[in-house]
Amino acid sequence: MSTSNEYARVDRISDAIRKELALLIRESVRDPRIGMVNINDVELSRDFNTCKVYIGFVDSRTDGDIAEAMTALGRASGYLRRLLAARIKLRSTPRLSFFYDDSANEGMRLEALIEDALTRDRLSNEKRGSESG
Repeated sequence: MSTSNEYARVDRISDAIRKELALLIRESVRDPRIGMVNINDVELSRDFNTCKVYIGFVDSRTDGDIAEAMTALGRASGYLRRLLAARIKLRSTPRLSFFYDDSANEGMRLEALIEDALTRDRLSNEKRGSESG
């Protein structure tokens, strides 16, 4: 198999895992500490043995709440792996490792800061323009 086909297969399976895990966590994991999650990214190893799942949370949480939710996800990884094996047919289902990923929230925060700076700059320019006229 050529290298590009190999990467395409890894990408396709990663995408399928991301979609299935999103459903499985929402429908099958009943731990209230986890709540609503976004799966921001899935990194599947080339040998399909390990899968890193990057999680963000829909609601705002304290660091302690995040730590508890990540621990709960870690404990549910075997259960989720078994459910995933029933939905995605692979020779072996990868081991799941969950990681907290705050990039979406950080991006929104930075976007808000930039918008605020642009608004202040525009108001400052308007004020200068009206003072000189």
